[in-house]
Amino acid sequence: MVSFRRKKKEDTKKAAAGAAEPAANKAPTPKEEKPAKGAPAKPPTLEDIPDLIETMLNSKGEKSAAATKRIYELCDVGHKQNRVPMVCSGKYDVLTPLAQCLTQESGDGRHLACLALNNLSIPTENKRVMALGPASKEVIGGLCKVIAEDKQESYLCCICLMNLSFLEASITTILQHSPSPEGKELSPLDNPNSLLRVLEKLLTNSPSAPKASSGKSEGVRWACGLIKNLAKSEENAALIGQTEIPKCVVENIRAATAPPSRWTSNSLEDFSLFVILNLAQWPQSREALISAGAVDVIKPIMAEGDLQGLKATMACAFLDAPWASFPDGGNAAAKSVSELMTNIVEKKGKDGQYAYGVFKLYTATKAYADLAKAAGKADTEGVESNTKVLAVPSAVALNFQIVSDLVLSAMDDTEGGSKYVPDAMSAEHAVSAIEAMLPAILQAGDPPRKSAQSDKACGEVSQMLLTYADISGTSNEAKTSARSSAEQIKGASGSARPILEISHDLWTQYRKREGQPLDQFIADKGVEVDEHGPLDFLPCANSEGGCVIL
Repeated sequence: MVSFRRKKKEDTKKAAAGAAEPAANKAPTPKEEKPAKGAPAKPPTLEDIPDLIETMLNSKGEKSAAATKRIYELCDVGHKQNRVPMVCSGKYDVLTPLAQCLTQESGDGRHLACLALNNLSIPTENKRVMALGPASKEVIGGLCKVIAEDKQESYLCCICLMNLSFLEASITTILQHSPSPEGKELSPLDNPNSLLRVLEKLLTNSPSAPKASSGKSEGVRWACGLIKNLAKSEENAALIGQTEIPKCVVENIRAATAPPSRWTSNSLEDFSLFVILNLAQWPQSREALISAGAVDVIKPIMAEGDLQGLKATMACAFLDAPWASFPDGGNAAAKSVSELMTNIVEKKGKDGQYAYGVFKLYTATKAYADLAKAAGKADTEGVESNTKVLAVPSAVALNFQIVSDLVLSAMDDTEGGSKYVPDAMSAEHAVSAIEAMLPAILQAGDPPRKSAQSDKACGEVSQMLLTYADISGTSNEAKTSARSSAEQIKGASGSARPILEISHDLWTQYRKREGQPLDQFIADKGVEVDEHGPLDFLPCANSEGGCVIL
């Protein structure tokens, strides 16, 4: 998220991102400065807001701009503590007049309103009010109008919308903003004034090589940052996939002159690759990326490693890149994605690359499942060399953990639990990954031998998958995958299965650490009886304990 601070004596028409100040607007030398008549104006306070709002609503020109400036000063970087009260206290409605200022022809008032809205959009508490509250239509509509008119503040409006879109509950509302003069309901795809079409126009009308740090290049850059967030929703991605936006972001990567290792955070290339990654997860937008030649463009980035390599790796997995496309025989892909899954579950990031929360668990688990499917396609019958790259015990155990944690969270009467409760989509992808890795997971020991531990693992893992299949809300596809995997795993008992055995042991250790019941997935636990049961002649009759017949 981005906040802004105006420098003292800065011209109000000056762009906030480092634009040069015209020579005509140079500050006067000290000897030319004249003291203002009367006492100097005191800094604004929250108590001044009602009067400032009245001035903004009922005045025009310099008077309105001056009041807008005072509102901005109340929420600038030196007054962060005011931002939440200004929006959430219920005492003031600063959003409506600020949104009205966005429609002004005067650059000063419009520019200051953009700065103020940007700063107010940063606190988490404010996002919901601004994006979903009573003034949301005016705020989003005003920002969209400035972008559509290609004003110099367009990039500030994109940043403000991007800030709001970090609230995931808002992303559908934001992208589906589709105003109609007649009040008719129009699909964003059918409305040239919708935010979707406005962003598309901004990207398609951009010069092939806009001047760095120009208003146009900044508008395109922050528009891609906004689209990155909006594309996290499948519903939004389906709409975006029917525009020219997928083609535009692929072209942004193709036209990049700096190597990926030099892409900075929030650069056009960084945002564009994120857009590709998010769109690649969903069916309709995925096809649009494939048609735009995305795989060939991002495939070389995988070799870079680090954050950009991780993003390119997962995107290539989503886009069905063949296993041979992944560097180092897929080892780097397997390691980086499994590490990402672990970090998300443990609620941590990776130093120098990404913070916790940047990636969703369902993104990482889907990438791992798609990598496993690609490896399986490249394996020859009876030889699971590629799948074994992914079926390392730690990664297999992590997939067991994700599924079982969802199962436990769905069972109200179960004690214990996980500090990270997976979402249903992540569990489905984990089941898909387990099924794809089964040829390697169930590989028999050499030489063949019996193993009680392997038999126990077969029983518990298969029962866990069957329990998962019976959870309400599980998709039919996931149920079929879970039951098929359970049948294969149960049928593998009677012989040592080293990878399954070690994976089961790691999963059991995790459950012990979390205080989860270790008998949860044992199919035959025995019959519990007490003094009211048929075996009241046993020594434990009339005691507080119970007897278990095994």
